[in-house]
Amino acid sequence: MPIFSCEEAINEFEALTRDAGRVQQDTLKRILELNANAEYLNHFGLNGRTDVQSYKSCIPLCVHSDLEPYIQRIADGDSSPLLTGEPITSLSLSSGTTQGKPKFVPFTDELLENTLQISQTSYAFRNREYPIGKGKKALQFVYSSKQVETKGGIHATTATTNLYKRPRYKEGMKDMQTQCCSPDEVVFGPDFNQSLYCHLLYGLIYSEEIQQVFAPFAHSLVGAFQRFEEVWEDLCADIRDGVLSEKITVPSIREAVAKILKPNPELADSIQKKCMGLSNWYGVIPALWPNAKYVYGIMTGSMEPYLKKLRHYAGQLPLISADYGASEGWVGANINPTVPPEQVTYAVLPQTGYFEFIPLEQPKAEEMENSASIHYIESDPVGLTEVEIGKIYEVVMTTFGGLYRYRLGDVVKIAGFHNSTPELQFICRRSLVLSINIDKNTEKDLQLAVEEAAKLLEAEKVEIMDFTSSIEKSSDPGRYVIFWELSPDANEDVLQSCANCLDLAFLDAGYLGSRKIKTIGPLELRILKKGTFKEILDHFLTLGGAVSQFKTPRFVNPLNIKVLQILKSNTTKSYLSTAYGL
Repeated sequence: MPIFSCEEAINEFEALTRDAGRVQQDTLKRILELNANAEYLNHFGLNGRTDVQSYKSCIPLCVHSDLEPYIQRIADGDSSPLLTGEPITSLSLSSGTTQGKPKFVPFTDELLENTLQISQTSYAFRNREYPIGKGKKALQFVYSSKQVETKGGIHATTATTNLYKRPRYKEGMKDMQTQCCSPDEVVFGPDFNQSLYCHLLYGLIYSEEIQQVFAPFAHSLVGAFQRFEEVWEDLCADIRDGVLSEKITVPSIREAVAKILKPNPELADSIQKKCMGLSNWYGVIPALWPNAKYVYGIMTGSMEPYLKKLRHYAGQLPLISADYGASEGWVGANINPTVPPEQVTYAVLPQTGYFEFIPLEQPKAEEMENSASIHYIESDPVGLTEVEIGKIYEVVMTTFGGLYRYRLGDVVKIAGFHNSTPELQFICRRSLVLSINIDKNTEKDLQLAVEEAAKLLEAEKVEIMDFTSSIEKSSDPGRYVIFWELSPDANEDVLQSCANCLDLAFLDAGYLGSRKIKTIGPLELRILKKGTFKEILDHFLTLGGAVSQFKTPRFVNPLNIKVLQILKSNTTKSYLSTAYGL
């Protein structure tokens, strides 16, 4: 493999984005040529044509359920060209945290190459601002998941595991100076808690060499350092004595750690002194990893609620939001790494897939400040270079892996252009979170409501550790239920005020009207035992998921009975809103 050059990566990106329209046409042509004999394409009469007009006129917009019959046939062992020209040998599993059931997504070598391309592009821009020295290491909180074999003998696992199992990916990341300080035995360890402990241990042993701290999602970073608060003294003891804790029982992990763990009282004393000198763990990351340049991971969308806590741990270190993609494929790279995560934009790489954008417009009567209402009027999709600054769209992608005119369900705003490719600002997932009748609220609406109510906790120095929601339809009328895990506990009056505040913070016209005429009941705030969301994570892991893929579900579907049981069994207090009267 040629040595990676940041300058060359930036030059290539600039060349591709200067003529993004032409690159898009070439990309679509290549996708359709490679998959010309795919059953799905020919079912709609494309018959080998590769031009944009024929493609859009023949192939309809689709969602995952439209492709499920084809993907199920692949999983069952049908090796005929169903979605792609070549057989699909690997499947990725989505998280499935909301519905309780993961979905299969095709994983191909092209997706691997796209991952490397987008990683190289963002790294090049990142490295220009925050240079990483040669031969340095990264403290990465990454974890594999179990690999299952479908009925037809196809390997299925998370997208993260699919990547980390491929030597091509590992070599490419190593070439970019983003080598994980932990060995494969830790990354692929069967027990998440033991792997996390050893990630921290390796990070401390190589503390002087660590120049970046990474996890796929912000919540994984927060969770790692919350765990560090609990086990730092054990880690110090391991380093001081050169003996790994007996709590680590996986033989392969113990064997790997034994190769590098030697008695080091000086390092242990240094770590202990630094930890003891911290005020409520503020700035623990730069204190223990003094050469770290930044903290990196996905920090937009459902990850935004973790930013406050992550900034607490990171101190003055920059937080850089990672690239924009999904299990289905990649969309854009963060080429402006100095921008705070709340304002980050993503430049679309026109060679990684074919992109369309469905214009979305809110009816005038329903426009209201701070609402992320789902009420949109749709227009016909437009191409990558036809979008307009300031307008909002739903992203549609066509991938090399057989996802055609696939609606991602993401709402984005066009923040500007880099050359001729747009820079996208992620707004929210379009899918409904909370709805009982005519009310329609998204994940963003929920986040805004929680942020508003959280202001009432600040004076009490109480923190919302995590939150989710559901709907309760067993009562008449139905109502919204918001679940909070707090630290420390708050008093009764404050929590009652929070319930009222949450109820008033949902600004969707359908919700406001329904509450006033009492066709939706009072919102209920339920307080959970500490550790409840850890229990939900553990449940997710039993389904074969990976921590690096897990996202706290912001809405728990009533059909997801197991997670609802966990929430209900861990509820300690409940408060019904009185905001609209009893």
